[in-house]
Amino acid sequence: MSTTELIVRKTSLSDARLHTREDTPLAPGQVRVGIDAFALTSNNITYAAFGDAMSYWQFFPTAEEGWGHVPVWGFGRVVQSLHPGVAVGERLYGYFPMASQLVLTPDRLSPERFTDAAAHRAELPAVYNVYFRCNRDPLYTADTEDVQALLRPLFITSWLIDDFLGDNDFFGAGAEGAPTVILSSASSKTAYGTAFQLAQRPGVRVVGITSAANRAFCEGLGCYTQVLGYDELDRLGAATPCVYVDFAGNGELRRAIHERFAQLRYSMVIGNTHVDQRAPEGSAKALPGPRATFFFAPAQIKKRTGEWGAEAFGQKLAQAWFAFTARATQGDAPWLRVQQHRGPEAVAQAWQAVLAGRGDPRDGRILSLAA
Repeated sequence: MSTTELIVRKTSLSDARLHTREDTPLAPGQVRVGIDAFALTSNNITYAAFGDAMSYWQFFPTAEEGWGHVPVWGFGRVVQSLHPGVAVGERLYGYFPMASQLVLTPDRLSPERFTDAAAHRAELPAVYNVYFRCNRDPLYTADTEDVQALLRPLFITSWLIDDFLGDNDFFGAGAEGAPTVILSSASSKTAYGTAFQLAQRPGVRVVGITSAANRAFCEGLGCYTQVLGYDELDRLGAATPCVYVDFAGNGELRRAIHERFAQLRYSMVIGNTHVDQRAPEGSAKALPGPRATFFFAPAQIKKRTGEWGAEAFGQKLAQAWFAFTARATQGDAPWLRVQQHRGPEAVAQAWQAVLAGRGDPRDGRILSLAA
């Protein structure tokens, strides 16, 4: 057997190539998972852009110096097992490389999930090492796998951003009235998932910033109080108490936000979808106002599971998830249209398209390298 994979040069993300390697035999306790399909979104560009800083390259190391696997979320099926607790044919949802197969070492098994105990993942954030067993996964439905792959990891981040801001009383941005939350890259799925959650909070003003091409789409979502172009910040009063959530990593826009709003109470960095405009290292220290701070979702998960318990955490997330996906896939006006890209060449082309930011914001790409 062999595995086909797409690997990316860590220092030049547009330099990506297909590679096929022969599989090695399983060791006792391991399973081989055939990766059937995975989503590719701007979230994965963020994983690559912060690959070194946030250890994303370490999850699925390659044998080639300077090259890495970009992590993705998707579904697979166990095709070979030397673990007594995991059967051939079992379906899994979780974190995978852009590849046709992956070897896992299941540990901490429960009816709902298990953890990959591979040595190189031991010190990495546990939330990325969990594989959900679809037959007992409370968020799983067999007919919505594409939607789950595309939106589930993004929405969990969105839900946690909203929870984090509410948990911190919007850092005082609403002390004298309704808090204003400014979201960049407003057409991205993580941004509008965040807007969807924020819009359910009474009094919160949600301002989306987007390109002219995506303005109508963002306005049509119905969860933004106001949508502005990148050159329209002056339509918001400079004295507006606000929080900025940066989904783009656009250094020029971040500086403009920090310089304009004297009452900016918090500056949160989520992603880096604008790779060509990425803020230079150390630039955050030079900005006026609060320091731009990267949001690390696993930390908020740990805090809330500690406060609420794992069961209550899961119930709250599931309730929010089903409400969001019902709206995102609403038949008469869906926010999401699934596109399928099958085969190695199609996957390579899709990577370049997402990296370049090409495509309609309604489109969601599902890829497969499987034969």
